[in-house]
Amino acid sequence: MLTNERRTPISNLRGHITGLRASQVAALERLYRRRVANDAIISPDLAKILGQLTVELRRPVGVVLTRRGQVQEVIIGTELTLSSTTLTLFRAGSRALRGLRCIRTQLHDQPLNQEVLTDLAFLRLDLIGILSVAADGQLGHFYMAHLLPPNSPGQLFKVCKALPFHTLAIAFDEFIQNLEEELQQASTHYAVGRGKESAILVSASTNSRVEQEERLTELAELATSADVMVIDRIVQRIPDGHQRYLLGSGKMKDVLIQTLHRGADMVIFDQTLSPAQLRAISDMTDIKVIDRTQLILDIFARRAHSREGKVQVELAQLRYLLPRLSGRGTQLSRLGGGIGTRGPGESKLETDRRRVRDRITHLEQELNKFARHQNRRRSRRGRHGLPVVSLVGYTNAGKSTLLNVLTQSQVSAQNRLFETLDTTSRRLRFPEDREVIVTDTVGFIRDLPQELVGAFRTTLDELREADLLLHVVDVSAADVDVQITAVVAILEELQLTAIPRVLVFNKCDRVLSHQGELLCRRYGAIGISALQPGTLRPLLTQLESHVKALLFSERQTAGSPQPDDALALATPP
Repeated sequence: MLTNERRTPISNLRGHITGLRASQVAALERLYRRRVANDAIISPDLAKILGQLTVELRRPVGVVLTRRGQVQEVIIGTELTLSSTTLTLFRAGSRALRGLRCIRTQLHDQPLNQEVLTDLAFLRLDLIGILSVAADGQLGHFYMAHLLPPNSPGQLFKVCKALPFHTLAIAFDEFIQNLEEELQQASTHYAVGRGKESAILVSASTNSRVEQEERLTELAELATSADVMVIDRIVQRIPDGHQRYLLGSGKMKDVLIQTLHRGADMVIFDQTLSPAQLRAISDMTDIKVIDRTQLILDIFARRAHSREGKVQVELAQLRYLLPRLSGRGTQLSRLGGGIGTRGPGESKLETDRRRVRDRITHLEQELNKFARHQNRRRSRRGRHGLPVVSLVGYTNAGKSTLLNVLTQSQVSAQNRLFETLDTTSRRLRFPEDREVIVTDTVGFIRDLPQELVGAFRTTLDELREADLLLHVVDVSAADVDVQITAVVAILEELQLTAIPRVLVFNKCDRVLSHQGELLCRRYGAIGISALQPGTLRPLLTQLESHVKALLFSERQTAGSPQPDDALALATPP
């Protein structure tokens, strides 16, 4: 049926349009005036015109139809891509179809190939149909496929039996209503079963598969800490060098298709995505895609309670966001210059960037105030001559639990990554009213995002005043070497390696006794279990020795008498 509803310019003709004559372009443009009844997959008249154009152009011709039967796009050739406008207007998700169907012709009578089925799954189309056209323009068989609900047993889509086009009698409105109901029921079932967001984890690097699996295990723990359920893990070795999507475009499509089919809400990359990679992937799909840094920032945002912690997290988030602010094309920026770009004002993109920079400056000033306050507090503490013992180590190594046992405190110490963000200090009292300050700080992690290192520098500066560092390690971890190396690397970056350091292997109750003893001898560490106070005696003895040496050194420096103080740490309950 002809309508005068709208006329679309040639820029909306997509695909292989090179070499077309003006009359052929006009005929293709007139396809936008066509409309299909709601109960038809495609009208006979539109199918006939597509067949005639296919023979004339010697190229496949396809139309993308909305559920109201309007032609949204005309595509010449076999490559199925949708414009950014269409992708914006018709969004899809893991639990919804895009609301578009694609019908395309072909010059040979062949069944649907894998490329067509991939496009169907990747774009979340209502259905995809291929119409065979003979050399004289006669319509042949109609091949059709549509998606199935998430987690259908071993199937992502259903390929229907080929039918001669003149026998096609599928009521599209009833078909799509039934399909949407099946999808909704399946989505509701899985949503109720999960009760929280879900994700597929992806590692793409030049590392070995074993290394990538270890990193994905840690990424899964991070996801769990963020209350995200991990559905699947994908490991892919890639060649060294820049990749537009980090993965290849084909593999990226496969990952996104699996995400949709499994009903996951997002994809989480173990590697930090560059601004260009994030933009490229965002242009490809509507699925939420984040990287390891974003996940850690989200965890920090959930756990920050003090004003200082919240400021540090917001600063880290804005520093991460700033280079990733982008617009679509040069029309959003006046920086290019030339005719049509001069004049007062600034673009929305530039306004956003300016506001982010202003906010970063404000937060940095606020952190400087916190730093000055901390300096005054440390100065007062120094005047009282209180030694400081700081707990450092990998996240979830048991530092907060150890602090609680040593100082009889009630600091939150749950078994999850990054439970502690704010610096916590407690007093450990000696006989004769002598005291030691025990400080717990934020845990470290391998490849700690630079945004976090910079934002938390005021918190980590607390370590500079420490007289002794207790490097707490989870001895039951599968990658003890990696965790120790990661912590030492961060201490070197913060220039804290000159401070005396004692290596403490925690959670020895989780490994066999002889294994724990062997590891302690190999690394020169003290083995304990913070949950078993009776195992802390060697650590307390070591602490006592360091404190005595420190006090003796201070007396020597001050020229004071050297009484033989028999200091002893109180044994924890």
